[in-house]
Amino acid sequence: MGPLAARFARAGQRLRQADRAHPWVLDTAVVVVVYLVFCLPDLLHHGGAGDGDGDEQHRFQFSFTQLPLAAVLLLQAGLVLPLLWRRRRPMAAFVAIGVVFVLQWSLDAALRADVALFVALYSLALHGRLRLLPWACGGMAAGMVLVAVRISPAVSVWDTLFFLLSTVIAALAVGLMVRTRRAQLAGLRERAARLETERDQRIRLATATERARVAREMHDIVGHNLSVIITLADAGMYAAETAPARGKEALRLIGDTGRTALSELRRVLGVLREASDGARQVVELSPQPGLADVEALCDSVRGAGLEVVYRTVGETGTLDRGVQLTVYRIVQEALTNTLKHAGTGTRVALSVIVDDERLVLRIRDNGQAENPGPGNEEGHGLVGMRERAALYGGTVDAGPASDGGWVVEATLDVAPQGGAA
Repeated sequence: MGPLAARFARAGQRLRQADRAHPWVLDTAVVVVVYLVFCLPDLLHHGGAGDGDGDEQHRFQFSFTQLPLAAVLLLQAGLVLPLLWRRRRPMAAFVAIGVVFVLQWSLDAALRADVALFVALYSLALHGRLRLLPWACGGMAAGMVLVAVRISPAVSVWDTLFFLLSTVIAALAVGLMVRTRRAQLAGLRERAARLETERDQRIRLATATERARVAREMHDIVGHNLSVIITLADAGMYAAETAPARGKEALRLIGDTGRTALSELRRVLGVLREASDGARQVVELSPQPGLADVEALCDSVRGAGLEVVYRTVGETGTLDRGVQLTVYRIVQEALTNTLKHAGTGTRVALSVIVDDERLVLRIRDNGQAENPGPGNEEGHGLVGMRERAALYGGTVDAGPASDGGWVVEATLDVAPQGGAA
C-alpha cells in the first residue's frame, strides 16, 4: 500500500500542476465525459423511440414526452456546457443549469444529463462562496420536489425524495470535504513556509551574532598584541645603542607576544575554517583565557613599559568560564588603551572583587605619561567591552578620574541564573 499510495500521490500532484498550467483542459474533459456517459445514450434511445415504446415503459416504468432531436440537443447543451465555467463562476453555472433543468421538467422530459446539476452543486460547494450555498440548497430541494411530483404516478414521492435528496447531500458533503481538505493543506503549506522563513531568520541572526563575536575577539587579540609589539619595538630601538641587553629583551618579548597572538588567532579562526571536503580541519585548540591568565597578561604589558598592580578579592576560581573570558577581554582592552593613549611609564591599578552575586572590575591609571593620547574618545573597544558585559547583565563605565588619569569600571552579574544565561 505504501508504494501504491505514493504513486497515486505523485499522479495527483502531476495532475494538479497540469491543471494550474491549463485549467480549461480539465473543465473540457469533464464536459466531454458527462456528454459521453449521460447525453449520448439519450440520443441513441431517441433514434429508436418510435418502435420501443414498450421497452421505454419497461425501462422507466412511466412515460415522458418525446421531444424532437433538436430540442433534446438544446436541452443537453444547456445542461452540460455551463460546466465549462463551474470553477471560475460556480454560482452562475449552477443557476444556468438549474434554469434549464426546470424548463426540461416543465416540458415533461427526462434526460440523463440532469446529473450536471449535481456536478454544479458539488463545484459550488468546493469553489463558490459559502454564504450562497443555502440559497443553492433551497433551489435544489425545490427542483427535487418538482421531479418527485412529476414521477409520482410511477414511484412513491417519499422514495423519490429520499433517493434524490440523498444524492444532493452526497454531492454537497463531498464538495465541502474536499474544500476543507484543501484549506487544511493550504494552511499547512503556509505554516511550513512561515517556519522556513523563521528558520532562515534565526540562521541569519545567529550568523550575525557569531560574526560580531569573532570581530570582538579579533579586535581584542590584534589590538592588544599589536600595541604591545609596537611599544616594545620602539623601546628596543632606543635601547639598542645604550643598553643592548634591554634591546635583546625587547626583541624576545616581541617574539613571545607575536607567537601568543598567532596562537589566539588560529584558535579563533580555526573553528571557522572548513576543509574542501566539508569536514572541519583539525586544529590545535586551547581553552579560552580566564582570570588565571590575567597575571600573564599583566606581565606582557609590564614588559612593554606599564607598571601594573593586580589584586583579587573573593573566590575567583569558581566563576563561570564565560564570565572569566569577559573579564579577561575587558582587562586586555583597558590595558591596551592605556598603553596606546597614556604611554609607557604609566602606573595601572587593577582589581577584581567578587561577592555572592556580582563582580566588580576596576582598572585605573595615573595618566602621567609625557604624550598622553586622546583617551576620552569612545571607539570600538569600549563598545565591545559594553557588549561583553551586557551578556551577563552588567555595565561598563569609562571616563577620566577626578584626580587625573583614566578609570574603567565594569560590573557583572555572577549569580547562577545570570551566568547560565
